[in-house]
Amino acid sequence: MNTAPDTVVLVHGLWVTPRSWEDWISYYQAKGMRVLAPAYPGFEVEVEELRRRPEIIANLTVEATVDHLTKVVESVETPPIIMGHSFGGTLTQLLLARGLGSAGVVIDSAPTEGVRVNPVSQARSLFPALKNPSNRRKAVGFTPEEFHYAFTNTLTAQQSKEIWDRYAIAAPGFWVWECGRIANFKPGHQDTWVDYKADRAPLLFIAGEKDHIMPPSVNKANASHYKHSPALTDYHEFEGRDHWTCGAPGWEAVADHALTWGLEHAKTGRPWLTPA
Repeated sequence: MNTAPDTVVLVHGLWVTPRSWEDWISYYQAKGMRVLAPAYPGFEVEVEELRRRPEIIANLTVEATVDHLTKVVESVETPPIIMGHSFGGTLTQLLLARGLGSAGVVIDSAPTEGVRVNPVSQARSLFPALKNPSNRRKAVGFTPEEFHYAFTNTLTAQQSKEIWDRYAIAAPGFWVWECGRIANFKPGHQDTWVDYKADRAPLLFIAGEKDHIMPPSVNKANASHYKHSPALTDYHEFEGRDHWTCGAPGWEAVADHALTWGLEHAKTGRPWLTPA
């Protein structure tokens, strides 16, 4: 018997922690949903501790993170709606590719392997991590000014600095290099490869018109790769919103759209899974 999902799993992106979902957690809980916001392995500590111990960030792998998130999703009795922001959107796509979840929503998603669109604003946003090849083995952060351009460009410098103070951490340089710049040019499949033709849970891409680091063109290109999949792939763009769309004023409209779409299109029978 199919049962409507009662749980949302929120997957954070790079340069932040699950703290970035704090408003969404209470908002969805008030709507009667159970909410899980798992950290990447080792990220269970506070933002301030990760700033003091960047080696936790630098040594993290995508594979270990997806395996960890898989256990979280599998712990939910009724397949949940999985939502991911930024690189959390990539991770959400990887989780759906494993046959998990009843629906997926990716917000300002980083691309999976094979998406070759690279707008100027994205190149500028990622330049702090990509300017030096040695950053591949480091935890690489944004200065407040770099964060303002990449994440919060529709807000004032003061508003952006307050967000940076509360949420910003470094990101694994290896992820930015290997999963973004290099993945499409190396032989064989890399950590962010998915089978775009396979069946899976319904998937919604949400993009922000003013997003610098993951612009709409990137999300549209990612969504278009699934055109040969029998699964539903949808796209929605919010006008005037930047990469910090899950926290910037008006975030409730994004949260409402994501949850409404997820509940309306959820498939708990998971027909894409082949019975053992």
